Amino acid sequence: MSMNNALQNPIITVMVLLSLLMVMYNPDHHLVLAASGGRMGGTSFRSSSSSSSRRTSTSSYSTSYSIPRFSYSRRFSTRTGGSPQSRSSKSLSTQISSPGQHVRYADEDHVETSVLKLQVGLLVTARSLQKDLNKIAETADTSCPKGFRYILKETTLSMLQHSDYCISAYSSVDVKRGEEECEKQFNKLSKEEKDKFDEETLVNFNNIRKQTATCHETVSEGLCNKYIVVTIIVAASGAHELPPIKTRELLVTAFQKLASFPSNKILAAEVLWTPQKEDDSLTEHRMLQDYPQLHPL
Repeated sequence: MSMNNALQNPIITVMVLLSLLMVMYNPDHHLVLAASGGRMGGTSFRSSSSSSSRRTSTSSYSTSYSIPRFSYSRRFSTRTGGSPQSRSSKSLSTQISSPGQHVRYADEDHVETSVLKLQVGLLVTARSLQKDLNKIAETADTSCPKGFRYILKETTLSMLQHSDYCISAYSSVDVKRGEEECEKQFNKLSKEEKDKFDEETLVNFNNIRKQTATCHETVSEGLCNKYIVVTIIVAASGAHELPPIKTRELLVTAFQKLASFPSNKILAAEVLWTPQKEDDSLTEHRMLQDYPQLHPL
């Protein structure tokens, strides 16, 4: 049966119309269409340009803790081309190869670096936060660590001013050996967050700028459309910590920590927020689905 003949059947026509109406008035469908995202930041990893000269023998170490499990774990792994060695034997071998010196790693692959992530859910009534983030993204120089620090300071300042609207949060830290491992982790977290956007409507990353006017229909404000999510990802030299976010006080501490990084310590920084459009918002269903790690404050 052809499509034209099928549509001539009144029953089939009614079924098609009902299906279209269900799609049009499905709140989650509207939300999917309206999931705009903003992104700003940049990277200054040396490992991207020098990875070809890296040795095949590397060592990795990571520390992570997360909400809502309130767990803390330390993971150690070593890739040397042979069997794994203990930390004590590794230190001993380093001492033997460098007599009379403090124990240190042989090259920059073993310098400690950290990837920190802070994610916050806010009530949609924090509309002025979206305006602040949009303005920062439109004006920031994202070509250098000094610009990354500006983004972190301005973003955390605005978040502090909107702390009363914060309803949930999540933090994590991964400590890595070397910039190459740090860069991999940073890119992994960044991609995970970007993939949650249906459309990037404002971007300023490594001074590559993009701004688009979405053609999606505006989602009407209602009980189901009431959240904003902001994610901050920072890669920095050295071993750093963020507190597990259980209270607003700890959230403020985390904001202050991210704002305090000097530019010479920042390897990369990125701020992602959704929705980016001021007439857009996330339903509770979508927030729980895409951001399950957020823990109520």
